[in-house]
Amino acid sequence: MTVVETVEFAANGTTAGGYLALPDGGRGPGVVVLQEWWGLVPQIRGVCDRLAGEGFVALAPDLYHGEFAEHTEMDRAGELMTSLPPDRAARDMSAAIDFLLAHEATTGDAVGVTGFCMGGMLALLIAAQEGDRVAAAAPFYGAPLGDGAPDWSGLTAAVEGHLAANDDFFPPEAITALGDDLRGAGRDVVFHVYEGTGHGFANEENPLGTWDEAAAATAWGRTVEFLRSHL
Repeated sequence: MTVVETVEFAANGTTAGGYLALPDGGRGPGVVVLQEWWGLVPQIRGVCDRLAGEGFVALAPDLYHGEFAEHTEMDRAGELMTSLPPDRAARDMSAAIDFLLAHEATTGDAVGVTGFCMGGMLALLIAAQEGDRVAAAAPFYGAPLGDGAPDWSGLTAAVEGHLAANDDFFPPEAITALGDDLRGAGRDVVFHVYEGTGHGFANEENPLGTWDEAAAATAWGRTVEFLRSHL
């Protein structure tokens, strides 16, 4: 039986919190799960539970510090995302990695990270910032582009991303072009584009009306296999 708990951890002089799911076997590789713009909602906790069911120690930090938006509150979700202090988010994500690597259930000396929408973008940002503490990044839909791009020189993680073919939030053409640039710089980067899908296709709660069961299953299977192979 998967063990789940709400946890608090130190974050650069303050505290942060999150949702932790432990695997049946008691120990496994660590994975940070980063929320969509809705916040740390039940669906994201469910991702942690599913990863724990696959043998991982999964932690979703609460980047909004208790705030969240219902799926009917897109304006509120947008406000929460745009008002998220980037320095606090980076601090909380780094602290989540600290927490996982120090946890007795976590094996290995690096973690994986996955995230959705805003969380996909943040997954790549934190992978670039944390260097060899992140061995694998599996973003869904999002990536930091243009002025939001990090210094990619710190990226040592393997990257396997999952993109919607029809996405006004994060155009897949721009992200695949980023992948070309990163591969040209010697990075291990693959982006899968799922034909006929829209932004949020892997969210089974279907908040945008874009859930695609077949594409979601393919992307999930690839993600689990990818994380296993690199952690």
